[in-house]
Amino acid sequence: MRDEEHLRPRPANFNPLTPLDFLDHAVNSLPTKTAVVWRDRSWTWSEFHQIVLRLAKALKDRGIQKGDVVSIMCPNRPEMLAAHYAIPALGAVLNSVNTRIEAKDVAFILKHAESRLILADPTCADDARKAAQETGVPIEVFAEDGESGDGLKLLSGERPPEIDLIAEITDEWQPIALNYTSGTTGNPKGVVLHHRGAWLNAVGNITALQFNDKTAYLWTLPMFHCNGWCHTWSITAAGGTHVCLDKVVPEAVFEAMDRIGVTHLSCAPVVLYMLINSDAKEKRDASRRITVATGGAAPTASLIKQMDALGFDFIHLYGLTECYGPTSIRELNEHEAGLDVEERANLLARQGVRHLSANRIRVVNDEGAEVPADGTTVGEIVLTGNTLLAGYYRNPDETEKAFAGGGFHTGDLAVRHPDGHIEIKDRAKDVIITGGENVSSLEVEDVLSKHPDVAIAAVVAKPDEKWGEIPMAFIEAKSGTSPQPETLETFCREHLPGFKIPRAWAFCELPKTATGKIQKYVLREQAAEKAAGANG
Repeated sequence: MRDEEHLRPRPANFNPLTPLDFLDHAVNSLPTKTAVVWRDRSWTWSEFHQIVLRLAKALKDRGIQKGDVVSIMCPNRPEMLAAHYAIPALGAVLNSVNTRIEAKDVAFILKHAESRLILADPTCADDARKAAQETGVPIEVFAEDGESGDGLKLLSGERPPEIDLIAEITDEWQPIALNYTSGTTGNPKGVVLHHRGAWLNAVGNITALQFNDKTAYLWTLPMFHCNGWCHTWSITAAGGTHVCLDKVVPEAVFEAMDRIGVTHLSCAPVVLYMLINSDAKEKRDASRRITVATGGAAPTASLIKQMDALGFDFIHLYGLTECYGPTSIRELNEHEAGLDVEERANLLARQGVRHLSANRIRVVNDEGAEVPADGTTVGEIVLTGNTLLAGYYRNPDETEKAFAGGGFHTGDLAVRHPDGHIEIKDRAKDVIITGGENVSSLEVEDVLSKHPDVAIAAVVAKPDEKWGEIPMAFIEAKSGTSPQPETLETFCREHLPGFKIPRAWAFCELPKTATGKIQKYVLREQAAEKAAGANG
């Protein structure tokens, strides 16, 4: 076929893909349908649109322009959701900051991101203000209830001026978000995500998790975590309802399920353990099934059995910040759902296969060749496709390293089963995932090594039924000293967030190779044995 000029894209038949279009669709097709629920209030899609426009105006009045980075440190409330539309609608870039990190870490992100403004919820305001003062970045704090008292009031008020939500999106490769990793190998890296990938992964989530206009999605997953796995945009695209929670408390979760008729939620495994161990579960109507998507740790047979009794259908997801959240899914088919609980747990421990719009998943050896699908040969997970980061901000070396050989190297080691499903066996970078949060063993070891009684410290993951994994520290003490767990915990607390502090300890001479390197695989085996002994 001939390449003719008149067949090329033009404004009438081509618009850049952007998830902002989902809000435009919802406002025009479902204006009176409930869009957002928070505390004892709710807003229709038309009313939520007004919140977005108020935030866009506030940002514009503060000089925010196309290409500027705007940071936000906020739990799951309507303004946080609105930021996912208002900030990119100005052509600016959304930088969602983990609400659990300390002021010095927030300051690093603000400085590295070259942020022009930080927005904060009152519960995060102290750390946000300290970081803003250190970096010279202006700060705006939301009013506690969103509409009265001190702070930025967006949840009610005069009708703001209309803007075209997609007018500033002139290229679908344009950045929509800048998300920082957990810093598992040093300082966190800034992951640049584009409008095209966000649109595609959001649509893929709809098909994978079967969102629709009857969906009531409970926000137990932090929206700051990889933009809520793109569900901040997926639920809007489906015309569902966002049910916001300030804080994940079992009583509030179960109350929302009953009062609002929740159909879906996503979370780290630790949230599931909170629910099954709460007395509030006694009021749960298990006949109303709820789809629960989780990732970060393989589900145990005990967890699946207890979740099933509470009326939860379990789905296992796998992904990274670098691929917009979930890129693979493992759910049970009709036959598998009838298997005994142990067999179901074994199947759901796998990370599954890619969903419709996600990346192609390869498991390769050191030479880049596919490993056989035998369920035993281990290789690295490498991704290729449209839902991958553009690159790491201000870090070309790490970008080139990650994409070496024509695919994105995840650092996760896995096998592929004969049915095509992948299953992670190890994490190449010694990352410990505890309650859905990544912990760098190197960071914890660095802190412990500064204690005057510690000669060498090695930290590995110890399996834990509640948290998935917990950090376990193996300590080789200096001669003549006898450090105690309580002393080291206190020392760690001065330098680390609570979730990074080891919760299991061993004091011994560390196993080493002939060249003096610590044999961490030996320590992992010891940690697993201790976990098995505790559960036996």
